[in-house]
Amino acid sequence: MRRGRTDGRSTTAARRTARLGRAYGGRRTTAEPGVGGVVLILPDGAPESTRGRSPWAHLAALSLGRALARAGHSEGLVVLPVHYSGRGWNGTRAQLAVDAAWAADEVVRRYGDVPVCLVGLGLGGRAALRAAGHAAVASVLAMAPLLPPEGRDAGGASEPVKQLVGRKVMIVHGTNDERSCPDRSYRLAERAKKANRDICRFEVHTDGHALRQHHAEVLALAVDFVVGTLVPRPFSRPVADALAAPPPLGLRMPLAAGFGKSLRP
Repeated sequence: MRRGRTDGRSTTAARRTARLGRAYGGRRTTAEPGVGGVVLILPDGAPESTRGRSPWAHLAALSLGRALARAGHSEGLVVLPVHYSGRGWNGTRAQLAVDAAWAADEVVRRYGDVPVCLVGLGLGGRAALRAAGHAAVASVLAMAPLLPPEGRDAGGASEPVKQLVGRKVMIVHGTNDERSCPDRSYRLAERAKKANRDICRFEVHTDGHALRQHHAEVLALAVDFVVGTLVPRPFSRPVADALAAPPPLGLRMPLAAGFGKSLRP
């Protein structure tokens, strides 16, 4: 009986497919005139799991999705959540990254040749970084990305960075993150910066994995970067400085208290 239940779960997991959820802010998810870019929200996941997507992970991304939708609506941006085929990264399968790449394909099918920004939280941040090589992807925002120890995956291969070339990339990490080591994201950013100058990393001092302590500033930073990479408008001075600064300065940029109250220079 136990084997039958296990096999049933495996069969169910095999039938699951990724899909795009309803757009934040009420925009339609079918093709419509005036769409200038698409933001894909990649929620957190689990390192190993055969279970379906986590509703709690999607709830954790809700405020971010809504903030981006509000800021980008007048610019013709559509913000869509990605519903994974399952919540597990699952070693070398890297299923969340596979689902992220599928989502970018689906955007091209629905909207045509529009720029895409991948925005990921936790393991979704790792998926966003991995899937950045898709031709439609213009930018990546990885928030508290959950990266493997020593920058190597379950198969022993180094976490790749070549796919980030030609994309604008921002990593945001709390210095007190106990689930996702901030030093790992710094080391990855350091490697990536050698091949791609358009990468920066912000540190949120004293904040943890969920980035709740400085939530308003984190949302403002996300909006500034994401919208600025998809539409022709300038970044705020701190973001522009972080992208232009050599390492380690541009990769250890502190997120100032009150960021967002006056975004434009």
